[in-house]
This record gives sequence, structure tokens and C-alpha cells, in this order.
Amino acid sequence: MTARPAPVTPKSAPPGLDPGAGHLFLREEQIRQAQQLLMFAWQDLSDRSEPVLEHYGLGRAHQRVLLVVGRSPGLTVGDLLTALRITKQSLGRVLGDLQSRGLIDQKPGKQDRRQRLLTLTPLGVEAEQALFDCQREKLVEAYRAAGVAAVEGFRRVLGGLLEPQSQAFLSGDTASRAGRLSERASPKPST
Repeated sequence: MTARPAPVTPKSAPPGLDPGAGHLFLREEQIRQAQQLLMFAWQDLSDRSEPVLEHYGLGRAHQRVLLVVGRSPGLTVGDLLTALRITKQSLGRVLGDLQSRGLIDQKPGKQDRRQRLLTLTPLGVEAEQALFDCQREKLVEAYRAAGVAAVEGFRRVLGGLLEPQSQAFLSGDTASRAGRLSERASPKPST
């Protein structure tokens, strides 16, 4: 006797989605196939950027930083650490390299001079645009082939895979960022 698969619903639905909007019953094989498709799709899409990365002498970690900073100019180093979920040491190496190549600029914050705000330089904007352009055509091609309903469904599936921290970052939840910054700046109560 085959066990009936459990319903699959997102842990927390992204904004605009109803988490109880029908249960979808998927077999383990279908979920494994989706997992594998996501992995290979990301790998193949990432491979398209290799010639651009080679041209600028960069790696995929550099690409991730350029993408996030390019979409969120003025981002703090702390928020970039949170968004990318990497260590300070790893980010320090990548940021240092991007700065030495003239792709990223780092300035102190206006209200809090301890903050380091990140922006792309004109060369950084050029590199980020080139990295986007080499993937854009494949994304557009796939979206056109799938159709409008599938594109919206795909966006919802990807949104459902996001953890709350990623959802907050992508929604531009500056209140939660400001809260984290004030927590770091507040002195600890003495006992």
C-alpha cells in the first residue's frame, strides 16, 4: 500500500499570497525533480555569466555582491552580510577586491559615521549590467515559452521558497534593518 503524500504549502506565504489557497499533493519524486531542476537551472544560468566574470577577473561571489548592491544602492555592509548570509571575513575579501578593482565605493553613513554604505562605481554599474544582460535573454526566452500564467506561478513558487529574512530584504523592509542597526548601537544594560 502506497502512503498518501502530505500536502505541500509554504511555511509563510510571500506578500499577496494566501497560504491556504488549496492544497497541492505532490509525490516525493516530483519534489526531488523540482529540487534538481532548480539546481541545474541556476547552474546553467550562472554559467552564462562566466565570460563576463572572466573579462573583469571576478568570481561568482563578486557577482552576488554586485547584484545586491546594484539593486540596493546605499546598502550597509551589515545589511549585505545579512542578505548574502556569509561571514564577515568572506565578505571582506570580496569587497576589498571589488574596491581595489574600482567597482564598489564605500562611504560612511550620514547619521552614523560608523556605518559603511555601499554603491557601485560607474565601472561597477557597467559590470553589473553586463552580468545582467548575459542572463536576461535566457530568462526572457524561458518566460516567453512558459507564458504569462506560468511566469506568475514561477514567481509565487520562488517567493514561497524564501525565508522571512529574504522576504524582508526583497520587500525593502527598512524598518527591520533600522531595528537591527539600533540594537547594535544601543549599549548593553549593566547588571
